[in-house]
Amino acid sequence: MRIDAHHHLWDLSRRGQPWRDGPWADPIRRSYPLSDLTPHLTGHRIDATIVVQSTASSEETAELLALAAGEGPVAGVVGWADLCDPALDEVLAALPAGLVGVRHQVRDEPDPDWLTRPGVLRGLGTLAEAGLVYDLLVTPRELPAAHAAVRALPQLSFVLDHAAKPAVARGDWQPWAAAITALAALPNVSCKLSGLVTEADWEAWRPQQILPYARHVLDAFGPGRVMFGSDWPVCTLAAGYEDVVALAESATGQLTGAERAAVFGGTAGRVYGVGAS
Repeated sequence: MRIDAHHHLWDLSRRGQPWRDGPWADPIRRSYPLSDLTPHLTGHRIDATIVVQSTASSEETAELLALAAGEGPVAGVVGWADLCDPALDEVLAALPAGLVGVRHQVRDEPDPDWLTRPGVLRGLGTLAEAGLVYDLLVTPRELPAAHAAVRALPQLSFVLDHAAKPAVARGDWQPWAAAITALAALPNVSCKLSGLVTEADWEAWRPQQILPYARHVLDAFGPGRVMFGSDWPVCTLAAGYEDVVALAESATGQLTGAERAAVFGGTAGRVYGVGAS
């Protein structure tokens, strides 16, 4: 089974997307329903997907879960929940089937150590008790706190989104690369091969500028802990769905068939508990 482990859907008639906070987002300032994504999935033989929250909204999470319950490729939802809510366990227990993980826009928190706050760590422990995954949306600024949180909660499965968003456009390598290597040494964290194209120059990126970052992720985590994600439709700011797939195929070109199968589905299936592992 081939899985796109990271994409978004939103309906602007229901709610805005506050993170689109400038003219840079004008090209994606519209609604994106599942019907827009489906032809891309079919064209690249993607069997199932993980849809990921884009706003800190319990209502959005409920809508995505309703979508996952219906017919179609969405096999799981990484939604949002307030990690500091004292009743978090009850909130999670009341949600319908389909929730595989939780995410918060940590990169937008003023405090780079937000992940290590006692209330946040308690909430992460609650996710572990519920059998859920936690997606890390961080930048290099928050990687030290992410490392501390992953180390503090060995019972929780973490997934690093977008390889922590390295500054590809500037060609920055350190301290990102060393932090990725250190994080990958912890066995309870995996990494998405996603989101790199939008960290490059949107107008002038070339595969050779992005591939070293992707290959470092593969070297650090190993194919068994790396999963492909398109980051559609955000990726369309810089590249089409087909370009993102081509980049991932190029990055994994030297792997064995079994290793490529892990990156393009097996890892996501195992970590999120969907499809075939």
